[in-house]
Amino acid sequence: MKNLNRKELFSHVETLLVQYCDGCFVHQQFKKEGGRRLAHRFCISQCTVGEKLKEYGKRLT
Repeated sequence: MKNLNRKELFSHVETLLVQYCDGCFVHQQFKKEGGRRLAHRFCISQCTVGEKLKEYGKRLT
């Protein structure tokens, strides 16, 4: 991906969150079964959208 400025990166992150994460069935199910912590851990470590968000986060720091 080309070099993006901070505003563009934040825009991409917001788009990903709204498009894929809001109302995610997998997240909701993990939250019911194991709590917020399990659901959050899954999103960060195993979900492809979470991996993309981590990539954007590395570019912001």
